Amino acid sequence: MSDQQITVHAYDATWPDRFADQQAIVTPLLEPWLAGPIEHIGSTSVPGLRAKPVIDMLAPVRSLAAAQAVIPVLRRAGWWDWPDDPNSSYRLWFLRPSPQARTHHLHMIERDDVHARALLMFRDALRADAALRQNYADLKDRLAVEHPDNRNAYTNAKGDFVAQVLRGAGADVPSRGLLPE
Repeated sequence: MSDQQITVHAYDATWPDRFADQQAIVTPLLEPWLAGPIEHIGSTSVPGLRAKPVIDMLAPVRSLAAAQAVIPVLRRAGWWDWPDDPNSSYRLWFLRPSPQARTHHLHMIERDDVHARALLMFRDALRADAALRQNYADLKDRLAVEHPDNRNAYTNAKGDFVAQVLRGAGADVPSRGLLPE
């Protein structure tokens, strides 16, 4: 399966609206499994931060095992799942509309899981610290040049920075499987 090239764009003030539009569509579909509101996470959720123009969404669920039942529901709604996700022990992960033209990622993680807390803490740390935000933007720009055709290598290479930010925020750094490069 081919994938979309890595390009980092200037912050787009429409990203929160694009999140809200999809949140309104997905929330009723996920309602039986949700343990709280769907959150806007990732770089597009941080005002002023350059990012790949893909909206990341965190759907906190009560039970990951029970949430498996949502897979066919989301497929019918145009979401692609990733059965071979190396992090399937703690999440269900989806994208839309296709791997070649992504607009949204959906992460379904149990509400109290350390991975869900880490995603929110990382977002909040970037929102609160302009220097940290700039350092992350610079890293993303460099990695986009180094890995223009390998989304997983780009993501994996950000891991040390994310871990450093989480430790600085006093958080446990959850283990995460490397994505296949």
